[in-house]
Amino acid sequence: MTNGGPWGSGGGQNGGKDDRDPNRRPGGRRPPEGPIPEIEDIMKKGSEHLRVLMGGRGTGGGRPSGGGGLPTGGFGKGTVALVVAGIVAAWGWASFYTVQQNERSLELMFGKYYKTGNPGLNFAPWPVITAEVLPVTDERTTELGTGRAGDSDSGLMLTRDQNIVDIEYQVVWNISDPAKYLFNLADPEDTIRAVSASAMRDIIARSELSPILNRDRGAIATDLRAAVQGTLDNYGVGINVVRVNFNRADPPSEVIDSFRDVQAAQQERDRLEKEADAYANQVTAGARGQAAQLQEQAEAYRAQTVNNAQGEAARFLSVYEEYVKAPDVTKRRMFFETMGRTLGDIDKVMIDNSQSEQGVVPYLPLDQLRRNGTVTAATGGNN
Repeated sequence: MTNGGPWGSGGGQNGGKDDRDPNRRPGGRRPPEGPIPEIEDIMKKGSEHLRVLMGGRGTGGGRPSGGGGLPTGGFGKGTVALVVAGIVAAWGWASFYTVQQNERSLELMFGKYYKTGNPGLNFAPWPVITAEVLPVTDERTTELGTGRAGDSDSGLMLTRDQNIVDIEYQVVWNISDPAKYLFNLADPEDTIRAVSASAMRDIIARSELSPILNRDRGAIATDLRAAVQGTLDNYGVGINVVRVNFNRADPPSEVIDSFRDVQAAQQERDRLEKEADAYANQVTAGARGQAAQLQEQAEAYRAQTVNNAQGEAARFLSVYEEYVKAPDVTKRRMFFETMGRTLGDIDKVMIDNSQSEQGVVPYLPLDQLRRNGTVTAATGGNN
């Protein structure tokens, strides 16, 4: 049995004899029989087949000389114009592009930055210049502390007072420089995540737990935005941090119940301390007011006593001066004034009957006369 080689018959044995042809070329191919065709003939046949495929006709007026059975002919002017118009339309389609108001384009000449395109219709002759369109004003959000990005996205952080807090926050950003953003940054999300996590851990490490949970969230968000923006500017990545949303700050879930009990006890302690401080302030203020009142009364008594003494001294001097001028008159006046002061408050009625022999009427309603403010003295004489 004859086994055919990879190029046809031959290459095997036939009846125990080697049927190899001594004129066979290496590789198993036989040399072509007859004269070798010229290169021009090969090119001519190829062009004729191409014309047939493009819709033309061969040169023989009927069928091609090779016997392929396809009509042959030349390209028409309409076909060429149509092909050229299609090429121009495709080139224009690839070269003109539109940029929206929230976008900016980067035009690259052979892959190198050329210029930035503005909103509207732009022209970049392809393939020399290509364009990359980026949404620069759209806000993008990078969430941190949710655990969705793996172990590197953990929100557990250590505070200055050796407590652990679980923080969840968002960094909202957009593109400020498209060229820096495209050429200086490989992965924006990972870069912002790493920078934000590092800055947040630094801020939390300098803060205590209670302010983080209660009143310092706004200040922490402001400090974080400034820190992240400064780091990104140093890297030159063309990103603008719009704001930081501080969503949650809680103790770890494993100890949150105990932590709430501790917080309730601390709040109760603070309430009692405030009540005690209020009572102390009230008592202290009352004591200070009473002391001030006593001091003012003492000052008033001192001033009154001094003024009275000075007045008495001045009065004595004035009386003495009058006494020197008229001793008898002054003595009589001083006597009457002294008796008036001494007997003025005594509830008695005194009747002078030294010149009367009979005296007063035996039954006289002196109490009624005294109520009316008039006292009638009975002198001696006949009625």
